[in-house]
Amino acid sequence: MDKQKKERSQLRNTLSTLTPSLKRVIIFSVFTSLLVLTPSVYMLEVYGRVLNSRNYQTLLVLIVVVIGAYVLMETLNWVRRQIMANAARSFDEQVREPLLHAMFAAQLSNMKAGGSKAMQDLKIVCDFLPSQAFLAFIDAPLALVVLVFIFLINPVLGWFSVAAALILILVGVYNEPRIRKPMEQATQYGMEARRYAEDVIRNAQVIESMGMFNQVHNRWLLRQNAFVEQQATASNLAGSSMTFSKVVQTLLGSLLLGIGAWFTIRGELSGALMIVASILGGRVIAPLLQLFGSWRQVEDVRESFLRLERLLDMFPVPQKSMSLPAPKGFLKLEGVTAMSPETKVTILKGIGFKVPPGGALAVVGSSASGKTTLARILVGVWPSMTGTVRLDGSDISTWEKTELGPHIGYLPQNVELFDGSIGENIARFGEVDDVKLHNACSMVGLTELIERLPQGYDTEIGYDGAFLSGGQRQRVALARAVYGIPKFVVLDEPNANLDEAGDVALLDTIRQLKEHGSTVIIMTHRRNILSVMDYMLVLVNGMIHKFGPCREVLAELNPKATKISADGQAAT
Repeated sequence: MDKQKKERSQLRNTLSTLTPSLKRVIIFSVFTSLLVLTPSVYMLEVYGRVLNSRNYQTLLVLIVVVIGAYVLMETLNWVRRQIMANAARSFDEQVREPLLHAMFAAQLSNMKAGGSKAMQDLKIVCDFLPSQAFLAFIDAPLALVVLVFIFLINPVLGWFSVAAALILILVGVYNEPRIRKPMEQATQYGMEARRYAEDVIRNAQVIESMGMFNQVHNRWLLRQNAFVEQQATASNLAGSSMTFSKVVQTLLGSLLLGIGAWFTIRGELSGALMIVASILGGRVIAPLLQLFGSWRQVEDVRESFLRLERLLDMFPVPQKSMSLPAPKGFLKLEGVTAMSPETKVTILKGIGFKVPPGGALAVVGSSASGKTTLARILVGVWPSMTGTVRLDGSDISTWEKTELGPHIGYLPQNVELFDGSIGENIARFGEVDDVKLHNACSMVGLTELIERLPQGYDTEIGYDGAFLSGGQRQRVALARAVYGIPKFVVLDEPNANLDEAGDVALLDTIRQLKEHGSTVIIMTHRRNILSVMDYMLVLVNGMIHKFGPCREVLAELNPKATKISADGQAAT
């Protein structure tokens, strides 16, 4: 709990670094608040000096002074915005890297927080800092300067202004929770509607081919209507609050003018001060009206900040661990229990086994037996609840990923490629080593395909490998996994999209990896791959049913099986 509080305060600590900028803005705001009095002072001087003295030079000087004051006021306002814009850039620079790490970690954990929404939240916060709504927060307390001036004119007028400001504050306090709840719900429904629309677009081929558009459209419409309804509710509440506030402002100016006239008739106030007091009364509550007018923006910023704080709290940047020597490939699992980070359902239960360097292990089992979860645990993508995955005796979850990465080869079940060339994808977007690149493609049987391409290794494959077939994408991902011949290779269903030639190339790839001393772990349903495997592990409901040398496990599973033929099928 203490750690969570400490990490939660990290975002606020980042905000505290902006304090010097905020102090400068407050200083400038004091001067702008004084300069706001320029029209009132000008009016007093015109009535008191010019009209009585009928001096044109005095009028000219006053005009020059008031123009200079207006220019100075707008210049100071521009400076305030620039200071906060620079503060926003500083905040962005300090937050974006830990935020990117948190988004990445959240995506690994299958959490919705890992989407691009977090970067949008950061943009909302940064855009708010130099906005007029934020400056209104600063100007609201400084309106006391204007209020003091009204009190100097007449205490009764001052108290009327205080009463009007208190009424607006009470209205804001009353409406804030009433507006916040529908706005939060509108945000949630809006995100769900956008997410569902993205899913519909991503699966457009399936929807179109099977005539599902009307059904999915109706389901999207339910989410969109809920979003629009809650947004309308929040807008109506905010609009009614804003309307009431404007009425109060108008009434205040008129009441101050009327009360000032009463005091003028009694000879306790001059006509000029009467008009000035009514103008200044509107200045007192002007910042409050700005806040009410931008209440939607304020609520959006508040929600965005809290989401950022929760995300950074949940996934802090890990401390850099001590460097370790390059692994040799000795794998050992000790009582590993694991669950899905998203569903919190336990998938693996007490898994323990070991594979020596250069060994090849086939993990088999029915669907939902835990094979993919085991693959993710082995490469440190998912954490284990209990137990440890050790590579050469070191816990793989604490290994510095930038150091371990080149020694790991991983092919997930759902192949993911990136916008770029084939060569860049295979070389993991690092410095391309032509020898390693050629060896990886040759190992997986990809050389012939690349030679047919007009630009060879420099051929752009498009977003997510859109220009490649399913089998080609899987071969490119397999070449990426074996690039540099890593010492530890985990392949999850590597032959799911391969044809017969691809299967043959995969078997040859495994043989070559073993010859180079790499430890190979393969999750598979196909028996033909067993011909090149040394060990076999059978998973049933997340637990080890059988483990041992491949031939012995096969013999236990099928007593009639006496050998494994060249194509990997059990022969009787």
